[in-house]
Amino acid sequence: MNRDPSSDRETRQVAGLDVLIEGAGDRTVVMIHGWPDTAALWAPQVAALRGRVRCVRFTLPGFDRRHERRIYDLDEILSILQQIADNVCPDRPVTLLLHDWGCVFGYRFAQAYPERVEAIMALDVGDAGSKAHLASLGLASKLGIASYQLALALAWPLPAAQGDAVSRRIARWAKAPSDMRRVGSHMNYPYVVQWAGGYGSRPFEPHCPMLFAYGTRKPFMFHSAAWLAALQGRPGNEVLAFDTGHWVSHDAAAEFNAALLSWLDRTHARTAARASKAA
Repeated sequence: MNRDPSSDRETRQVAGLDVLIEGAGDRTVVMIHGWPDTAALWAPQVAALRGRVRCVRFTLPGFDRRHERRIYDLDEILSILQQIADNVCPDRPVTLLLHDWGCVFGYRFAQAYPERVEAIMALDVGDAGSKAHLASLGLASKLGIASYQLALALAWPLPAAQGDAVSRRIARWAKAPSDMRRVGSHMNYPYVVQWAGGYGSRPFEPHCPMLFAYGTRKPFMFHSAAWLAALQGRPGNEVLAFDTGHWVSHDAAAEFNAALLSWLDRTHARTAARASKAA
């Protein structure tokens, strides 16, 4: 453990990963990024939230060049997430803040360990890959998704220079806000696993309050209208659309952060009210 004595910031080693904890409060928000990002993605959200909650972020296994370059299967990733949650917040459930592949892994974690998750804030990926989602896509959208995902999967086994070049080209096409010096084919293993059917496409139905935000300026969506309607129909949930691309938390950081804080306050108030009634 490495704590900065001059601030509410510390780094812990959990499951071989550097886990950064910032802020203070009785709630803990665990942030999980996607491709081709790192823990740095969440800097604007940490700046906004750290005065109210404990912010926990880390770079997914294999997404840092210092990590072992290999395939990480779903069971292994869920085990890592469980170890992180148990380490940083052993006595109560956590809130998840998710984006892209972080949604896939966070949803699976919530399904596997519902008692460890009290609320979910997710960005841009809903029931991607489900029958309803695939049925909602036109041919051009299906070809677009298949093209970039297969290209990333095929870049995985290439020599580093070639695989990295392909990955960066696609990241630039997608307008990813990532530091391109850190982007490479080592981040692409989720696409290899997904196209082999390893992560599955089980639709996610949250057991807890959920905020879902998505960008509208994209060539295709990663959720179906049916999933969105079902989500909105449950009390405590909220859906927000932003005039952005895939990276809402970066492209509309101020607006998104304000929405996060407002929703967290309302959710906390409802939870406190239920606890008071139960007592």
